[in-house]
Amino acid sequence: MKNEIRPIKMAIMGAGTVGGGVYKLLQMRKNEMMQRAGTDIEISKILVKSISETRKDVDASLLTENFEDIINDDSIQIVVEVMGGIEPARTFIRRCLNAGKSVVSANKDLIAVHGRELLDAAKENNVDFMFEASCAGGIPIIRSLKQSLVANDITEIMGIVNGTTNYILTKMDQEGMEFDEALAKATELGYAEADPTADIEGLDAGRKMAIMGSIGFHSRIVFDDVYTEGITHITSKDIKYAKDMDCVIKLLGIARNTPTGIEVRVHPTLINKEHPMASVNDVFNAVFVHGDAVDDTMFYGRGAGEMPTASAVVGDVIEVARNINGGCLGRFGCTCFKELPIKSIGDIESKYFMRMIVSDCAGVLGNVASILGNNHVSIEKIIQKPAGCDKAEIVAITDSVQEKNFKAALQTLNDMSFVQEISSMIRVYA
Repeated sequence: MKNEIRPIKMAIMGAGTVGGGVYKLLQMRKNEMMQRAGTDIEISKILVKSISETRKDVDASLLTENFEDIINDDSIQIVVEVMGGIEPARTFIRRCLNAGKSVVSANKDLIAVHGRELLDAAKENNVDFMFEASCAGGIPIIRSLKQSLVANDITEIMGIVNGTTNYILTKMDQEGMEFDEALAKATELGYAEADPTADIEGLDAGRKMAIMGSIGFHSRIVFDDVYTEGITHITSKDIKYAKDMDCVIKLLGIARNTPTGIEVRVHPTLINKEHPMASVNDVFNAVFVHGDAVDDTMFYGRGAGEMPTASAVVGDVIEVARNINGGCLGRFGCTCFKELPIKSIGDIESKYFMRMIVSDCAGVLGNVASILGNNHVSIEKIIQKPAGCDKAEIVAITDSVQEKNFKAALQTLNDMSFVQEISSMIRVYA
């Protein structure tokens, strides 16, 4: 006779939007969990800041304010961490791993800085540490990079991985809004936090690119390695000129594995409207991956929200449960077996969109072209339009050039008496 399969017990640390979604989704799948995971999964504890706070549809008997109730319960084999932040999440996760409990996390802030430490701790204790939900909500990009695409040498991971900024830029593009108006709309609809800094300054996307780049290139990238630039300076005029050039502006995360080192950056970017990424709008996310064997692949879906993120978390929970039943925990530790250099932003090559206000007089356009040329910046296209009051607006797109050379040219231009304002500098995807 077969031995009876005992339910696997788990705990959830955090009962906010994502934690509530995880609880809800596990309840929805309760009757089919044996068929999906090979065992039933039971929630034993939910760690919260305050038990007195009302939580709709959550069994109050599961709530605890004391982490020790989880760590000291030997029957708990899986812990889901959806608290966010570095501490106390880092300490709690380390203690769980050291106690022989597998951990599923959605914590991009933590993993982008301390991912290797946590993966090594999991490996040392022969348990799993999984984090599919840390990068793009319900999009299965982590498992794809770790497993489905592992036969490839991946040379590029590029994506729209922040729904808030994508919604703002979509409104600016489709409805002619300025940044502040679009941000206010995103806040009204709940797409932007009360403090949207991490989103609009590119920090959220930067953390996700560090995680995906580390896995895709097998070389450790931490958040401080990622150049980040936000969208607060983008105007409706920039959007209009991009349209005139058959482009759209997106906040892109770009990671490339080049012969001279890894490039990893997040910034507003002009991308041709024919590229699949150009049609990713509103709060949707997408990740574009190039591998030497698979060629181009693209993953698209909802990058945040209660249920999409819960989908990724519960998917990891089921995978851990299968591993427990199969006696194969700890199969995937840190996959960063290379030590590749990280290139500084000044050494990265790109095309650039530039817009400036100059004095409307003879010879200015030639002087601008001369200064660019003296700094090894060649021009792909350049136009000059009247701007009123003896002013003209010059708009140019350069050929590919090292950023340090382009910045040197901008500095020289900024010092010229005929240049009244350098209004915009936006990189162009190529």
